[in-house]
Amino acid sequence: MISTVLHNATIIDGTGRTPFVTDVGIVGDRIALIGSLEERDAVSRIDCSGLTLAPGFIDVHSHSDELWLALPRCDGKIAQGVTTEIGGNCGMSVAPLRGPALERVKRSARHVDVDVEWRGLDEFFSLVERNGVALNVATLVGLGTTRQAVAGDSERALESAEIAEQQRIVREACEQGAIGVSSGLIYPPSSYANLDELAAMASAARDAGAPLYASHVRSEADELIPAIAEALEVGRRAEVTVQCSHHKASGKNNWGKVHQTLAMIDGARAGGMSAYCDVYPYVASWTELATILPADARFGGIAQTIERLSDPESATAIALYLNLKFDGVWNDVMITEVASDKNAELAGLRMDEIARVWRLSPAQAAIRLLREERLEVGAVFFKMNEDDVASVLSAPFCCIGSDASIRALQGPTARGVPHPRTFGTFPRIFGRFVRQRKTLDMVEAVRRMTSLPAQIFRLRDRGTIERGMFADLVLFNSDTVCDTATYEAPYRFPAGIRDVYVNGTAVMRNGGFTNALTGRVLRNGG
Repeated sequence: MISTVLHNATIIDGTGRTPFVTDVGIVGDRIALIGSLEERDAVSRIDCSGLTLAPGFIDVHSHSDELWLALPRCDGKIAQGVTTEIGGNCGMSVAPLRGPALERVKRSARHVDVDVEWRGLDEFFSLVERNGVALNVATLVGLGTTRQAVAGDSERALESAEIAEQQRIVREACEQGAIGVSSGLIYPPSSYANLDELAAMASAARDAGAPLYASHVRSEADELIPAIAEALEVGRRAEVTVQCSHHKASGKNNWGKVHQTLAMIDGARAGGMSAYCDVYPYVASWTELATILPADARFGGIAQTIERLSDPESATAIALYLNLKFDGVWNDVMITEVASDKNAELAGLRMDEIARVWRLSPAQAAIRLLREERLEVGAVFFKMNEDDVASVLSAPFCCIGSDASIRALQGPTARGVPHPRTFGTFPRIFGRFVRQRKTLDMVEAVRRMTSLPAQIFRLRDRGTIERGMFADLVLFNSDTVCDTATYEAPYRFPAGIRDVYVNGTAVMRNGGFTNALTGRVLRNGG
């Protein structure tokens, strides 16, 4: 018997085809029938008249990782219609854990009451499976994490034996289920890898059956163009797919450069390379405040960085650098969260406001905050242009990534004042860039969230509404779906999404969570 009939829905099937109205029948975890099912018996029959049914959205750039254990209901993503998340981005993955990588994950996990019981990726995946999770999860292996396993936080070039060992670690992670590798080339120690090292690691992933290199490129500002060229060169040398993460041009003097970088990616594609990018639909980025520091200030890891920030002479030199680089733009930096209770009230304030309260220059205030919080400070940077965002989104090879972790409206994950993309990314595409700006139409927007990412990341039997595919589905009102989260008030679920199904079971019904944990670990894409 049919488990569920979704009756009279407007189907946007994820392929780019014209929408059509019909029924969808689910048997177990799969789509079994598409067509008129009025005469067929079913355990459950859901009236979808006037609503749009699409494949569940795939968030290609997530940082949930250990939070899949802390918040298995995955509130903030399920409420957006996300049914699959890809973690391990920006060079930082949840495994393998040795040395500084283990300490990093322990620091993050302690805020959400997760015991770091695992060391390898297979152990972590097994924990997620035993714990249960509401959406499907897959991960890349981070090349910052693997570099730490062989060389700690050292900024030097690796020896040949270390390269070989790191390749072995990459292959092992991919054999345990990672779907590719990622780099975060503005973050130590990932930033210390040169082109040869990156290509060697991407080649190791390819040899292990995971031919994908996703990169937070070395610069998203003044050196954006050579940074994209480097990512594409890694792909050429290693013969792997290249995914340019959260593609943007940061800083007013760089606005418009995305036209050139998109042409570079398109040119690589015309030459036979598998190359793509992703984007989030906002004009502010969100990352560590420590990214403002000069590169050499972060050599040697956290402890040595704190020593430099605490030394009067080096702190003065760093403040001078920051004053020159950020003069007049400190109001564009908003603190989102800190590690301790001591400075918790600063979340939501701009850096120039904090400086006035502390009676310091903004540079001195930033140094003090980083020192007191041992670098664990998040910040939003308002440095992008929405026309650039629309240009990136208009590229047919661009898919959607939130660049955010799962969070709830309350509990241990409801810390600070997170970026609104945490709760609003996918609905905002529809509200802002489909209905308002008309950057792309509804059918194309759905394709970018479903079949395109499933193709890029090789997620099997997901991303379209077709017979035999897994029943990951989202039911929404295409006229009203939109984000409601703002920078000032981010803890708000979107509007217009009614039901979400993961592997054939409703995890959200009539806008409320069912508490079903029917997601799966997609080892090697499922």
